Amino acid sequence: MRIDRWRAALAAIDAALAGASLYVAFALRFGSAVLAPDWVLMFQEALIPIIAFRVLTLFAFGIYRISARHTSIRDLEVIGLSTLISSLAFAAYAYAFGRPDFPKTVIVIDWFVNLFFVAGLRVAYRIVVDEPITRLRTPRTAEPRRLLILGAGARGGSLAREIRRRGVEGLQLVGFLDDDPGKKGLLIHGVPVLGSTHDVRRIVEEREIDEVIIAIPSATGKEIRDITVRCEDLPVHLRISPGFSELNGCGDQLKTLRDVQVEDLLRRKPVEVDTEEIAAYLAGQRVLVTGAGGSIGSELVRQIVAVGPAEVILLGHGENSVFEIEQELIATRKIRPACVIADTRDYNRLRGVFDAYRPTVVFHAAAHKHVPLMELNPEEAITCNVLGTRNLARLASQYGVKRFVMISTDKAVNPSSIMGASKRVAELVVHAESLRSDTEFATVRFGNVLGSRGSVVPLMRKQIERGGPVTVTHADVQRYFMTIPEAVQLVIQAGAMSGRGATYILDMGEPMRIMDLARDLIRLSGLVPGKDIEIEITGLRPGEKLFEEILTSEEGAAVTRHERIYAAPPPQLDVQELDRKVDRLIQAARDDQPAQVVWLLRDLVPSYTGPDAAAVPVEGPRGAPRPAAPRQVSAEVA
Repeated sequence: MRIDRWRAALAAIDAALAGASLYVAFALRFGSAVLAPDWVLMFQEALIPIIAFRVLTLFAFGIYRISARHTSIRDLEVIGLSTLISSLAFAAYAYAFGRPDFPKTVIVIDWFVNLFFVAGLRVAYRIVVDEPITRLRTPRTAEPRRLLILGAGARGGSLAREIRRRGVEGLQLVGFLDDDPGKKGLLIHGVPVLGSTHDVRRIVEEREIDEVIIAIPSATGKEIRDITVRCEDLPVHLRISPGFSELNGCGDQLKTLRDVQVEDLLRRKPVEVDTEEIAAYLAGQRVLVTGAGGSIGSELVRQIVAVGPAEVILLGHGENSVFEIEQELIATRKIRPACVIADTRDYNRLRGVFDAYRPTVVFHAAAHKHVPLMELNPEEAITCNVLGTRNLARLASQYGVKRFVMISTDKAVNPSSIMGASKRVAELVVHAESLRSDTEFATVRFGNVLGSRGSVVPLMRKQIERGGPVTVTHADVQRYFMTIPEAVQLVIQAGAMSGRGATYILDMGEPMRIMDLARDLIRLSGLVPGKDIEIEITGLRPGEKLFEEILTSEEGAAVTRHERIYAAPPPQLDVQELDRKVDRLIQAARDDQPAQVVWLLRDLVPSYTGPDAAAVPVEGPRGAPRPAAPRQVSAEVA
């Protein structure tokens, strides 16, 4: 009600301004504030129509939905267009209804004057009323904070304007830094551009800066990393104004400021996806996501529900994680998904799920992924990653699923670990199923994702919180990294591409040294590597490599229609022979025979460089004896 009264009052003021601007136009046209009787009569006849045209056009252009305190240049452009349209409408009205002698110059002058009045009213409100009231209402802080903004573009200017409005909070903007040499010395909202971002260290020390704000939405990860390095060991708080996708329409950009995160240091060109193509295969479908409570699975669910599927089925083995994503969807999306607690190794349970929900699209993200743990528990890696994948793939074929997308890993390429080898076998299983099915099967392979549970970044953050040391396995170890949303966007896009049994590889940019990542995380915590937090080299763990690869020696990546997605040619398979070997592998895992598992993995994946079977402990994790050689066994065929 209060907003409606405010809009009505503003419309009344605009109506009065319309009448005033028309009178001023007559006075300017004829050089006198006192109009002759003929002009008074013409003014009176035109008054009601011009007011009606002005106010109705402002309503039509949505001007009264714009907050006066946040009026922008774009809003002033809309106001200008609105007043122009109303002037043209009045001119047409005048000449159509018997006033062809109405002075054209009065109409032109009236438009300029009315634009000045209407736009000036809103600008004046910001300057004279809103900013002083904001200062009076905002409590003063004891100690002021001296700010330096990196980036003198539109984002930096918006922040400066907000800081000026809220100066009594103790925010004192000292200056800008910008790499455009043409801006040096310019004043932006009364604040000078002091130099380039390369001068940040000198300016912080000379001007006693308390906080540095990075306001460069287009900055690359390397540029942000360079800034953090320059600010190393300075007593300054470093914050960043996020990219456009994080603003969410927030009018107060100071509220969107946050500490620099490691994801900012990997910032790349935003992923562009074909939303129409994605909607074409997901909208209205019943989509099953396995591992739905995990880092990748839960993000898959978030992005899938945005497309409008008929139903989303969340399948996971951990009830708490599935419960969390279910509650998130209920709270934020007003969607109640179907939730299934099940193990992908249980074929009969999965068959019941397919029978009950009849999914038409499947995203398979459930997997064991911890390399060192799977080295100690090879049976679990095989039964989860291989058997679970085979169960799902076969059921997808039997129940006529349209598309099946499996999430794989770069560790499946020339694997040195049980986990990597098991995922490579899972890739072969999916491809084999594609050769005898009408379902569109695909595998999407990518590297590490930042922030996933159990990954290196959360571990290092906990080590920093404890005061260190931060552990790194080797000084030269490198990994590919992506953000979770970025990887999932590309996974969903790859799912839209045709090609039976195709393996898609995501472009992950350049690999990053884990040592550099450790230093970055320490800096982002406001500490100095080697001084406040030590970095300790612990040695490579079982199954780990210095460098991960994205293609096997037999594969050659081909470009697809998406610049960030590549396709590897399908492997040449004897499907029946593969089935026999996989049966034996699964049976060996079920019989708890780790040495036999390793021997069979070497047979299935010749590029596997893990330990020899003879090097596997005589007893497995549960005391299983190591057989001397693999034996022929029969596996339960799911």
